Amino acid sequence: MSSIFKGSPYRRPNDVEAGSSRSAHSDNEDDEFSAGPFDITSTKNAPIDRLRGWRQAALVLNASRRFRYTLDLKKEEQKKHILRKIRAHAQAIRAAYLFKQAGERVNGIAIRHPPAGGDFGIGPDELASVTRDHNLNFLQEYGGVTELAEWLKTNLEKGVHGDDTDLLQRRNAFGSNTYPRKKGRSFWRFAWEACQDLTLIILVVAAVASLALGIKTEGPEEGWYDGGSIAFAVILVIVVTAISDYKQSLQFQKLDEEKRNIHLEVVRGGRRVEISIYDIVVGDVVPLNIGDQVPADGILISGHSLAIDESSMTGESDIVHKDTKQPFLMSGCKVADGSGIMLVTGVGVNTEWGLLMASLSEDTGEETPLQVRLNGVATFIGFVGLSVAFAVLVVLLVRYFTGHTIDESGKKQFVAGKTSGGDAVDGAIKIITVAVTIVVVAVPEGLPLAVTLTLAYSMKKMMADKALVRRLSACETMGSATTICSDKTGTLTLNQMTVVEAYVGGRKIDPPDSSSELPDMLTSLLIEGVAVNANGSVFTPEGGGDVEVSGSPTEKAILNWAIKLGMNFDAVRSGSSIVHVFPFNSEKKRGGVAIRLPDSKVHIHWKGAAEIVLAACSWYLDTDDGVVAMDEEKVAFFEKAIESMAVGSLRCVAIAYRSYESEKVPTNEEELARWALPDDDLVLLAIVGLKDPCRPGVQDSVQLCQKAGVKVRMVTGDNLKTAKAIALECGILHSDADSSEPNLIEGKAFRALSDTQREEVAEKISVMGRSTPNDKLLLVQALRKRGHVVAVTGDGTNDAPALHEADIGLAMGIQGTEVAKENSDIIILDDNFASVVKVVRWGRSVYANIQKFIQFQLTVNVAALVINVVAAVSSGDVPLNAVQLLWVNLIMDTLGALALATEPPTDHLMHRPPVGRREPLITNIMWRNLVIQAVYQVSVLLVLNFQGKKILHLDHQSREHASKVKNTVIFNAFVLCQIFNEFNARKPDEMNIFKGLSRNYLFIGIVAITVVLQVVIVEFLGKFAKTVQLNWKLWLVSVAIGFVGWPLALLGKLIPVPETPVSKFFSRKYYGRKNRSNREKA
Repeated sequence: MSSIFKGSPYRRPNDVEAGSSRSAHSDNEDDEFSAGPFDITSTKNAPIDRLRGWRQAALVLNASRRFRYTLDLKKEEQKKHILRKIRAHAQAIRAAYLFKQAGERVNGIAIRHPPAGGDFGIGPDELASVTRDHNLNFLQEYGGVTELAEWLKTNLEKGVHGDDTDLLQRRNAFGSNTYPRKKGRSFWRFAWEACQDLTLIILVVAAVASLALGIKTEGPEEGWYDGGSIAFAVILVIVVTAISDYKQSLQFQKLDEEKRNIHLEVVRGGRRVEISIYDIVVGDVVPLNIGDQVPADGILISGHSLAIDESSMTGESDIVHKDTKQPFLMSGCKVADGSGIMLVTGVGVNTEWGLLMASLSEDTGEETPLQVRLNGVATFIGFVGLSVAFAVLVVLLVRYFTGHTIDESGKKQFVAGKTSGGDAVDGAIKIITVAVTIVVVAVPEGLPLAVTLTLAYSMKKMMADKALVRRLSACETMGSATTICSDKTGTLTLNQMTVVEAYVGGRKIDPPDSSSELPDMLTSLLIEGVAVNANGSVFTPEGGGDVEVSGSPTEKAILNWAIKLGMNFDAVRSGSSIVHVFPFNSEKKRGGVAIRLPDSKVHIHWKGAAEIVLAACSWYLDTDDGVVAMDEEKVAFFEKAIESMAVGSLRCVAIAYRSYESEKVPTNEEELARWALPDDDLVLLAIVGLKDPCRPGVQDSVQLCQKAGVKVRMVTGDNLKTAKAIALECGILHSDADSSEPNLIEGKAFRALSDTQREEVAEKISVMGRSTPNDKLLLVQALRKRGHVVAVTGDGTNDAPALHEADIGLAMGIQGTEVAKENSDIIILDDNFASVVKVVRWGRSVYANIQKFIQFQLTVNVAALVINVVAAVSSGDVPLNAVQLLWVNLIMDTLGALALATEPPTDHLMHRPPVGRREPLITNIMWRNLVIQAVYQVSVLLVLNFQGKKILHLDHQSREHASKVKNTVIFNAFVLCQIFNEFNARKPDEMNIFKGLSRNYLFIGIVAITVVLQVVIVEFLGKFAKTVQLNWKLWLVSVAIGFVGWPLALLGKLIPVPETPVSKFFSRKYYGRKNRSNREKA
């Protein structure tokens, strides 16, 4: 039997980026340019070698900080090693228990120890000896699961009492279902990592040397300013960086807690209640269904076709069937098939899963495609910056030691034979400091980290929008989504079903719950079929009150309908015994159960998709309790009833049964497990139509997607006509004219097509009805091969392959199984399609915010580099010194990223097409904005550098003071230019740069802090920053220079830009020349 599950859908396939469907959907046009190490369009399942390659190619100044939120490749290997050790450790413990138990036997008979002291008849050690060694004989010696439950003061049907006192006693006696976590990094750890930046280390060394020389030559009172100011600036950069990184880390920790906190149902006090996995206690009775995670160690009470995937604990890929011979269940495993009820016997660190989780620290690291590409951009800019810094270093040193460098008073700074060694070394240190500071500004170390910042911010905000991000890369990939394949039930609809039409006894009954129109035998069989063939439950409070119904929305609707017909759920269930269960199967669209009645008769009840169950019926019960043959006329009547209900957007479910000869039922447990329930010659009891209304606002959400260039496709297991009616209501289909093949297609028709035909048809599909999970997978593969970026919603275990294969898998938080959630990238917490659309907005916002930051940062880079290089080459001096450049770096890297990378999404983002995954990071619009601002800033500031004394009327002042005033104005104007340009960067392609500003408090706050600190630096920290106080006129000049950036940006936006990206134009020219050269050689 285990071989059946080998290709089971709940297990994630170990495919890699180069495998099967992953390699067939790349953007063909750009394949020839995609060989670089930084060109990874998808990091989902990317090979380790590919990930290692881009790290090795990156220019990095502080590896511990740069790669903090990427996948720790060493830790991945260590994790596998730890996993093997834990498994071996668990086996050793089990062997030790077996040895100990064997030693305690006398003549092969176990010595029963007196019950442990405390509130329960069995202690944690005894309980562990029963469950850890998985030995059935020991369990029988302790009285089996029934007696074990009595010792644990648990009722196997009603569970534990569940009051606070009872739960506290159980936690004190057996522990809680938690395990010790490794503490997160402290603030000091982040500060230490920030200190490891190579350039900052060099600056600190330079500062110490400058400090020592300054104190020696000028005395302690005046000589410490040069070195001290650089040291203080470095400390400020480290502290601000560490605070920013620490806050991000806390956000990730909080999100990680949310991901781990699984919610599940337990039976307490006779009713099913939903609790957190952390609240489970020993003695709890837990129902298990396909796709669930086993929440703790336990013993099976009862089960039907229960199959468990234990690969997460044993490392073996086989599926283990659980029954009375193999009743032991391990925490952390997944339910592959069937259903069951378990008694919890071990929690927390008393389970192998708890030991494993306590040993492994959660690694939230995962690079995203955007992060990898930005490392490529940072590396390119870094090499340019290093070259420029080296050139400046050489030029300044040559000018200095050849006597061409003049100080502020007009004297040569170095005269061979006259200048003391200390002064010469001090001058050289200042030059090296400037060169190193240029490297700090030029290498945009914060650029790749801005992705992490914006993702951390977005993930926090998305939680408020009911989306829990499991994979960082999905957040940004969602911005590139071109199509969303959505489920119908619960996503586009409310998932609040009620029976609104019913055909019973061969005719329609109105109202549908009118039991007075139905004969006794038909009512009895119908109630029996609903009660025994249900995965839900009905709880009737002892003191009276409203009946509580639990289960899936479909189950709840049918159970509520049966209650109105007079069903006593507990009485019907206790009046028969279940022989065998065929759990509902999304492939066959039906589920069945065989029961034995007190008179030994066997009834087999089926429930499922109306047209499929109807096709298996040869009879129906009429209103006189007569079994009537199903003739063509009656089949046509029922088919027309199903069609009319489907057209009215109702889900149609048929209920049927048949009697079966008792002697034909297998008696052997193994034969019974293999027995296929007879599903022919059925007697139709009823066909019901369930109404599940569309969610309010879903039509607006679908329209918003369509405007944004994202096609919404409905993939549902429901009848095609039901699907069509809902699709028209939601706006996925616009008219009946759209409602024909291939826009509207059945799963089996799509499945029958060849691979090539499927790819062609997939483009046109809007609705797929009666689809199986495999059809959904085939659709995803076909769309990806056509170059689409596909988002898929799913809730069932069988949806796992499609969720895994898609670019973005979206699992449902309410109806989704644990297997579906584990295979997903994002969990939609409220199961609402509107939340899916919000995720698209956030995905686009991530990309847009990064582009804003790039535009802002590159403008600062270009301007600062050009100003210092030109000034150094021409005059041997630089207007922006080390401390000033460190302050600019702080504005550019940390504060700039905080201001721009946390911009909330706007509707404007949904009025443009999806972002192509190979689209250049720096668009033509950004190049235009960047060049205009950089040219303006460089031009104005260089004019001030060379003609500033004359323009600012400083000729009457001393040469030294005039130079200081001029350089202060240049520094002040430069910083104010960046502050004004920060507003421009908010809206690269919109005229109104202030739109939405009043709602972005963080941006306003950062700009205000920057302005205040700039005033403080200029007016009060002159000795540290080498500035002088400016009068109000020079402040006005500085502000005016910065302000001109606004109208200039406005005028610049009127300049049209070509559609072909600049980078692609140069790439084509380069590769064109290369190809011509190769042809000529050939």
